[in-house]
Amino acid sequence: MTPKPLGGPPSAFERRRHRKAAIFAGLGLLATLVGVVALAVLLVDVTMDGISAVDVDFINSFASRIPERAGIKAALYGSVWILALTAAVAFPLSVAAAIYLEEYAAKNWLTRLIQLNIANLAGVPSIVYGILGLTVFVRAFSLERSIISGALTLSILILPVIVMAAQEAIRAVPNSIREAAYGLGATRWQVVRQQVLPMAMPGILTGTILALSRAVGETAPLIMVGAVGFLAFTPSGLGDRFTVLPLQIYDWISRPQDEFHALAAGGIIVLLLLLLTMNATAIFLRNRFRKRL
Repeated sequence: MTPKPLGGPPSAFERRRHRKAAIFAGLGLLATLVGVVALAVLLVDVTMDGISAVDVDFINSFASRIPERAGIKAALYGSVWILALTAAVAFPLSVAAAIYLEEYAAKNWLTRLIQLNIANLAGVPSIVYGILGLTVFVRAFSLERSIISGALTLSILILPVIVMAAQEAIRAVPNSIREAAYGLGATRWQVVRQQVLPMAMPGILTGTILALSRAVGETAPLIMVGAVGFLAFTPSGLGDRFTVLPLQIYDWISRPQDEFHALAAGGIIVLLLLLLTMNATAIFLRNRFRKRL
């Protein structure tokens, strides 16, 4: 069989393959544009409806039945408390679990069963975690309907997501790094702490960003453990009652007055700013780790 000369015209098979690749790329671009355009329309609509409501008085005022006096102070403080405590609890536990499963646990059926259950837990509806938090933290541990109960519930909710992301990041570290450190006489913990974790931290922080972004918008589990729709004070301790931004926004949007709808749009803007601030902080830390490497 005479070989095909280089630079000759493409065969029918190659033309079909290039055509399919172009169609797939076009469909991918179309799907991306649909999501981006829908998001842009929603952001523009929310900004136009709520930007006039966002001012200093809106941030420093408590919720009220009178729209002109209503603000988001209690919900904003509650969301910050919940997010900070959730990150403080979920992040170290998740990373420790991922380190054990990837670096210390034996590769047997028990480890595979644990990893399978973690993957399944990542897809459990949030209301199930709310029922679990109500049963365990509120009633069994007698933590009452408080901030700490809500934070622990959300920590369990996002823990499987961070564990899976951390495992992938640790697994992506080349084995040659570990072997070189062992060859220099380092212990397993020294290898993990000084070589593996710094290299895996950008990926771990990316997974943490996604998990906390899910937690900041959750309402159902927090309602189960005691979040309230109206609160006239800011939390001052772990045992205080609380409300959060998504619940306050839902309360306003369910009212018939147009003034409350504008307040709800303003609350969405504040929630987005809180989420962007949290993500920017995590991205800054991730970039710092990359530069150190």
